[in-house]
Amino acid sequence: MGRLDGKVAIITGAARGMGESHARIFAREGAKVMMTDVRTDMGRALAAEIGGDCRFVAHDATRPSDWTSVVADTEAAFGKVDILVNNAGILGPMATTADLSDAGYDQVCAINQHAVFYGMRAVLPAMLRAGKGSIVNISSIAGIAANYGFPSLAYVASKFAVRGMTKATAMEYGKHNIRVNSVHPGFIQTPMMVEATDEGGGDALREIPLGRIADPAEVSALVLFLASDESSYITGAEHLVDAGMMAH
Repeated sequence: MGRLDGKVAIITGAARGMGESHARIFAREGAKVMMTDVRTDMGRALAAEIGGDCRFVAHDATRPSDWTSVVADTEAAFGKVDILVNNAGILGPMATTADLSDAGYDQVCAINQHAVFYGMRAVLPAMLRAGKGSIVNISSIAGIAANYGFPSLAYVASKFAVRGMTKATAMEYGKHNIRVNSVHPGFIQTPMMVEATDEGGGDALREIPLGRIADPAEVSALVLFLASDESSYITGAEHLVDAGMMAH
């Protein structure tokens, strides 16, 4: 307990799934947490349930103006920003490259890729003021390899982009004691995965060396480590939470 004492975190897509898990664990470990999501009712209810120094603000991560407000609200409420977890994301359409529409491609990249850029750009001045920071960008095993059947080129493109943006920003801001890492989950038991497959993970189980779907808390444990000072010499790296799927 207390691994994030005194730290202030912004977590996007925090109303459910992995974001909810991150918010609960961060709050338990002493962080002041600003949860954001487009699911306002769910987000407000969760923040009230967690209690303490946990707040919720409605936030469309694809809008730069929303990011400006989120950072300002967080600094007004808690005085600084130490941590950003860019967690919001979608799977998007199940479509081949030939069948993928312009709108489908644009929607996936807006949420999975552009929002990560907007988030990093928005929090960096606050982290510079604080003199340090940790950004954790949630990518996917689809940002490592594209050969295991995720839904579309748009998803793979967006998750590879997160990996690259993470490395570029880490190199640029390391001299300011701001660390940037990406996390690449495999199959995690979240509403998004259930909506895309079935509650047991479908055929995915045959591809997973550990033979099971992960609980979101197993991803949160890594995100917590990267957000904390325990990972003080780790930046610009991708971190797999995939039960060995990318080991082949």
